[in-house]
Amino acid sequence: MVSPLTAATANLGLTILQTTAEFGRFSIFALRTFRIAVMQPRSWLRWRTLGPQLYSVGAQSVIVVAITGAFIGMILAIEGYDQFAALGQEQQMGGVINSAVTKQIGPVLAAVMLAGRVGGNIAAELGSMRVTEQLDAMRVMAADPIRTLVVPRVMACVLMLPVLTVYSDIVGSLGAWGVVTGLFKVTNADYWHYTSQFVSAWDPATGLAKSVAFGLAIGLISCYKGFHCNEGAKGVGDAATGSFVASFLVIIMLNLVLASFLGSLQSLLDPESMKTLIS
Repeated sequence: MVSPLTAATANLGLTILQTTAEFGRFSIFALRTFRIAVMQPRSWLRWRTLGPQLYSVGAQSVIVVAITGAFIGMILAIEGYDQFAALGQEQQMGGVINSAVTKQIGPVLAAVMLAGRVGGNIAAELGSMRVTEQLDAMRVMAADPIRTLVVPRVMACVLMLPVLTVYSDIVGSLGAWGVVTGLFKVTNADYWHYTSQFVSAWDPATGLAKSVAFGLAIGLISCYKGFHCNEGAKGVGDAATGSFVASFLVIIMLNLVLASFLGSLQSLLDPESMKTLIS
């Protein structure tokens, strides 16, 4: 009879081996995608190939990003007012809220919406093609599925998520402005004055840099999950769910890493701004 400790050790080893193998397969998949995107740009830089993906990723995500962005901005204003008013700093709410929106909330919010709406759709679509053996048929006809299906979708996520992030920033800022100036005793002049004082060009640049990384991660993970889903309808559903869960976790981890790295980079490039912020 196998002891519980032996069984637990064996299961741990199996889990480590499976995780390592999965990471290796994903790395090979990502490297092949990078190689085609960089070395063969003509394969995806065509409107007939890229246009439908840009529309699916970008235009069809505008409404959900606008609604969530506006409500997040309004919630930040409502929840933050009492704390600012207790310190007598309610006039500065616009600067603090918009700085947080452009650097952190806008990119993450747009990325999560994209992972849920687009990432699951990509995984389900490619998973259905795998289950019905359409991917195998493309390989038989000497058509590389990664070049034809993966690269345009990944590049559409990379190109459109920064646009959605800018849109989320603008709508979130306007939502907060409407609440702060409409419900509380903050003037338009104070709101935008402190916004200009608190928000520098580095803040939206940080958000855009994050959005590029988030878009790349979402596109690669979604396509990989679709390409490697299990058979049957359950396999396709699991691929769509797994795509969102994995993308969400990677977005959160990437946000932490990039926030730390870009913050350190800002302190190196512009130390005076950090001194001003601290003071």
